[in-house]
Amino acid sequence: MESEHNSISISILKVSHVNSLSDEDFIITFGNLVENCPLVAAAVVRSRPFNSLKHLHAEICSFIDKLPVKGREGILRGFSIIGLPSSRQTEESRQEMKDSGISEFIENQRSKLSSLNKSYCLKFGFPFVICTRLNKKEAILQGLSRRLYNSPEEELHTGIEEVKKIALLRLKNLVSEDMDKKL
Repeated sequence: MESEHNSISISILKVSHVNSLSDEDFIITFGNLVENCPLVAAAVVRSRPFNSLKHLHAEICSFIDKLPVKGREGILRGFSIIGLPSSRQTEESRQEMKDSGISEFIENQRSKLSSLNKSYCLKFGFPFVICTRLNKKEAILQGLSRRLYNSPEEELHTGIEEVKKIALLRLKNLVSEDMDKKL
């Protein structure tokens, strides 16, 4: 299975291959696990060798969790506004949103999504982030409505937890889990 990523064609990698990538290739390959934030890949590259996909994901999560509030907010700002095409939106994000059914919203749903997105960004200072691969369009709209009532601290935490889910699913598209089982 091949996937096009930053104009480099890559196959599903084994963890041993991940560990043997040059730093530059690692950052290119994993630079969009967190939307528009290759800094995460650049930070965890030195945590190699990884013994599993789970270990790599744990290092990513640990790096994100150690960031100050402004850093975590910056990660969330790297995402485009859900439901609105953007030149900043990665191919991964475009496909994930398409698969969630957001593009199939009827006019009144699009209008509601736009209004909620505007309120959300004004309140929190970053776009609404949800793992669209784990949610369909109705759940996304409900989640946005519900999360508008969160405090800024709660929403920063919730948004970052969604980023971690997105990163794990994207990682599973790139790395085989077969090396998780050591002999």
